[in-house]
Amino acid sequence: CQEEFNSTQNQSKKQPPTVIMGNIFVCLAASASWCFCTALGSLLTSCCGTDKDSSVPPGIVSGRKRSVLLLLISIGISFFYQYYLGPTLIKYSNEYNVQPLKYMSQAWLGGCEQYITDDGYDGLQTACSGQTGVFRAAGSALVFFLLAAITAYCKPTFNREAWVAKYVLFLFLIGGTIFIPNTPVFIPIFVNIFRAGAVLFMIFNQLIILDMCFNVNESWVEKADRADIEEEPGAGRKWLAALLTLCAILFIVCFVWIGLLYAFFGGCTINIIFITVTLIMGIGCTVVQLSGEESSLFTSASIFTYATYLLYTAVSKNPNAECNPQLGEDDVLGIILGIGITLISVLWTGFSSTAHKTVGDERYGKFTWCIIHFTYSV
Repeated sequence: CQEEFNSTQNQSKKQPPTVIMGNIFVCLAASASWCFCTALGSLLTSCCGTDKDSSVPPGIVSGRKRSVLLLLISIGISFFYQYYLGPTLIKYSNEYNVQPLKYMSQAWLGGCEQYITDDGYDGLQTACSGQTGVFRAAGSALVFFLLAAITAYCKPTFNREAWVAKYVLFLFLIGGTIFIPNTPVFIPIFVNIFRAGAVLFMIFNQLIILDMCFNVNESWVEKADRADIEEEPGAGRKWLAALLTLCAILFIVCFVWIGLLYAFFGGCTINIIFITVTLIMGIGCTVVQLSGEESSLFTSASIFTYATYLLYTAVSKNPNAECNPQLGEDDVLGIILGIGITLISVLWTGFSSTAHKTVGDERYGKFTWCIIHFTYSV
């Protein structure tokens, strides 16, 4: 044994320093990889798995963050379909005579044939095919969450179970829609469903905005009262001043925005009617709301701002060139505002501790998760 030990020692001494350092780095890399894989497995178990027995009833926030993540994934895929996949399919199908590309381009162009102009311009047709990509992503999310609502009613604990499988199935579903022709599935069936859903989406958005702004208002007022008690009288004025400043900014944005809409979109009577009605209703609702016992200027300003945004999206989508100077141009501002408002609503619904009071109530039992999943589908 002593001879073997001495032999091993002599061999280790003969190894160059680079080999020894390489062995050390390999050991460190292996240890780091093991720690990384262990942490990643724990993270996946926490985010996508379940840590409770199926006999334990689900809480009101169970699976909510995972549902929001799936919604964000569908939003990202819809942008990929609209601005890359749809136009790319049309482009390469015209350049290469490949049968699968021809089939997919024809599937995505169904219902868009009328958008080719007399001079041969097909830009509107390409944009239409990109829009059908949004229909595919939105339709997949709609089907997924409606099925999730039915499943949650039959087995409420399923809402927090098998989320890895749910993500995989959703990706397969949204990928399979690439090969489905537009007509009649997406045009006109899903298009009409989405039109009705857009109305519900605006209603839910207003409820979420009211919930969010009411909580912010209550929190800042409470901090002002606490500062007056714990620090000194008048110390809480900074919170009230910040709240009033934020309200003033929102009202200024509304009035300036409406003035710009009068200037740029006031070329026809229908637009002037929409703009005037929004202005009168915004001011009227603010006055009525402030006359109540539990008034909140911040919630009124926020709803007025959201109504002004809806007004802008309405007049900027007017197909009459006389009424809409932006006709035929990419509405970058509308896209950015739409993404921002959607993300705020989705994240508030998923992560707020009070959002469940807006979209569901724990007293309704199994119907609570049906309502929440229906909200996500909208």
